This record gives sequence, C-alpha cells and structure tokens, in this order.
Amino acid sequence: MPEIKIGVVGCGGRMGRMLVSEAKAAGGFRVVAGSEAPGSALLGKDVGELAGVGALGVAAVADAAAVFKAAEVVLDFTVPTASVAHARLAAETGRALVLGTTGLDAAQGAAVREAAKRVPIMWAANFSLGVNLLLSLVEQAARALGDEYDIEILEMHHRHKVDAPSGTALVLGEAAARGRGVDLGSLSERVRDGHPGARKRGNIGFAVLRGGDVAGEHSVIFAAPGERLELGHRAGTRAIFARGAISAARWVAGKPAGLYDMKDVLGLRD
Repeated sequence: MPEIKIGVVGCGGRMGRMLVSEAKAAGGFRVVAGSEAPGSALLGKDVGELAGVGALGVAAVADAAAVFKAAEVVLDFTVPTASVAHARLAAETGRALVLGTTGLDAAQGAAVREAAKRVPIMWAANFSLGVNLLLSLVEQAARALGDEYDIEILEMHHRHKVDAPSGTALVLGEAAARGRGVDLGSLSERVRDGHPGARKRGNIGFAVLRGGDVAGEHSVIFAAPGERLELGHRAGTRAIFARGAISAARWVAGKPAGLYDMKDVLGLRD
C-alpha cells in the first residue's frame, strides 16, 4: 500500500514532535510537511531533527496552508484559534484532519463541525485507548447508579496546560451525563470556594490540579453513603496520545466527509 502523506501543524511543540516521531516509527506514513507559528525560531529547521528521528528533508514553514496542500492527513494539537483556521483550511483543500486541540468554545466547535460537512475530521479530546474505554465505563456506571451517588471528576496535568478542566475531564462529565440522561451544562459544578453550601444532589463536580510534568490523570468518583466507586486512568507519557492520533490518521484517511471520534476507530460506536 502507498504511504499516507502526513502533515503536522505545530510541529515544533511537545505534541507536534511526538506526532512526527510516532508517524516515522509506525510505518505506512511519510511526513511531508510541518508548520510553526510565524516568527518562531524553529522555522526552517528539519521537522525530523526537531522530533529527534533524524533529518527527513522537510523544513518547518510558517504557512499552514502549504501543509494542507502537501499532505493527505494533517495532525493538529495546537490552540483553539489556530485549530479553527486549520479546520477551514482542511475544508478548502479537501484534506482530512486529526484534531486533538482542547478548550474550544461553542462557536469554535461549531466552526469545526461546519468544516466536517466537507471533509473527514477526526476530533477527540483524548486519543488514548484506555481513556476511550473509560468513557464507555463511566457512561455505563452512571446509567446503572442512581443520583444518590454523587459524581466527582478529578484531573491533574502538567504545569504548562492552559485550559481547565481538561478536555478529557469534560468529555468524562458528558459521558456521565449521557448515562443519567441529563444535561451536563445545567448540572456542572466547577468551583467551590468559601461557603458554597451543601452539595446539590445530581450535580457533576469537577476538581483540577496542576503541577510538575504529569502527562494526564483522571478519576471519576461515584460516592454514596457507605461506599465509593472510582474509575480512572493515568498516562505515564504523552506518547500514548501521539500513538492514538497516528492510528486515527490511518483510519480517517480516505473516509467520507464527517465528524468522527475515537469510538469510530476502536469500533465502540453504538
């Protein structure tokens, strides 16, 4: 089979470098383009050397549009404003997009969904196999347990993460809400400080920790009088997310237009 041509926007970032490395290691892919923000000191550097896999003969450029023109599938783990622009570029150029950016607001999410009407977009808050299995388990548990079980979601990430709660924590909350047949937006409890009063029955709480170099830890706690059930996942390295994204890129290549997620890749779609 011919190699899938891969492009990576944000190729000099932590995840961008891992994506290049995992694409090189996976086989069946060829990294053909990479971009960095205009003015970056990394422009002109070989993307393979940035990733520590040796020269690939591909220089990091400032023009993201050039990445989409050169590649068949583009990988994006950047920031929300850039990801919206990249989704539009995908639609304009007819290229598939694997999107792992979190923290998009409602309008930005709508822009991604609009682009997915024209091209295949694989969008996930977390590309780990374990986390995506956890989502299914949380939904099942929430469906089986009544609202006498309080639901609390705890997450911890490295000190550099800029959004909170994490995208994964939010989709875990959405999974719990689906299981209970309720709307997360009306029951989400994000901040407790001072004297907020007793916990409201049925709410889904979030707690956030930041520090060190933690790749990602998530726990979903179902607490009732006399017992507590905890479901969780710990990531020891960000490489698991890059490997999942590469699997997603292999799956989405050649698919029809639409918005996909890791349930499709893993065959977990109901």
